[in-house]
Amino acid sequence: MNARRRLLVLRHAKSAWPPDAADHERPLGPRGLRDAPAAGRWLCEADCLPDLVLCSTARRARQTWELAAGQLGTPPPVRHEPRLYGASATGLLEAVREVPADIGTLLILGHNPGLQELVLALAGDAVGDARRRAGTKFPTSAIAVLTWHGSWTDLRPGTALLTDLAVPRGKKP
Repeated sequence: MNARRRLLVLRHAKSAWPPDAADHERPLGPRGLRDAPAAGRWLCEADCLPDLVLCSTARRARQTWELAAGQLGTPPPVRHEPRLYGASATGLLEAVREVPADIGTLLILGHNPGLQELVLALAGDAVGDARRRAGTKFPTSAIAVLTWHGSWTDLRPGTALLTDLAVPRGKKP
């Protein structure tokens, strides 16, 4: 029997738009600083702890993971992948297919529109209205949970089940 795999797709938290910062170097804004830890808490509460994280090298993505990982007991290894910045769904899927076979749950953290397109392409079916919601909007801090049986190299469009779509939000001070 093929192993059950889980792909967690996390969009970075809300960023700021400083006038002098290049897009790659934009930091998280106040809402992002609140929402990123909420994403980490959601991962714990939903029992969606990754074995490995592939994270965009963009500052807002790195900050999102640092704050989310701070909510986990023991954060998993993280690989900062330059090719995830601005990647298309096809590029993201290529990175996922290279994941070692011993990884059961992978979290990929990056940017739209690639992440939303990846979720919609992979989800052949969904629980409840998760697919409709993912198609309508994949906001900052959104987390999609996709499952399938097989290897990472087996993952193809339409082969996964979208089991959850969460949009964790932190509380305003």
